[in-house]
Amino acid sequence: MAFELVPLQPLERGYLRVLRIRSALGWLMVMAIAVAGEIYLHWSTDISPGLIAGPVGLFGLVSTIFFVPRRWRRWGYAFTDRELHVAYGWFTRMYTVVPVSRVQHIDVSQGPIERSADVVTLSLHTAGTENSLVALSGISRQRAEEIRDVIRGRISDAPW
Repeated sequence: MAFELVPLQPLERGYLRVLRIRSALGWLMVMAIAVAGEIYLHWSTDISPGLIAGPVGLFGLVSTIFFVPRRWRRWGYAFTDRELHVAYGWFTRMYTVVPVSRVQHIDVSQGPIERSADVVTLSLHTAGTENSLVALSGISRQRAEEIRDVIRGRISDAPW
């Protein structure tokens, strides 16, 4: 059986904003730790202010502005009536194919940051233990509900 790559659709542009906000929040936490460490080292060894927090802040800014869009561009998905294809990864490229017949449970979820960008996460639970959850983040609610309804129709039509 030959494996054919399906043309992938990009994620919604709003998901780029979600990724940037998440990245900025993560780097703010790292920055707070760097500042706390820098204050402690300044009191104990008298190092110059900004020696630790400066590079951490600069790398966080560069990461959020330049690396996040590269990561966002590497995501893609395609839905045929028989399977969902999800591809992602920058260093390690992952390509997952979920046959509709293997899906047991479907979730459509949306957190507060996703809600502000008008995107959702579609989660497919399949049979098995390892890699039994495939999540597709960054698609529109309408598209997620279309995929969910098609899969639900296929599941209910399947003979048990």
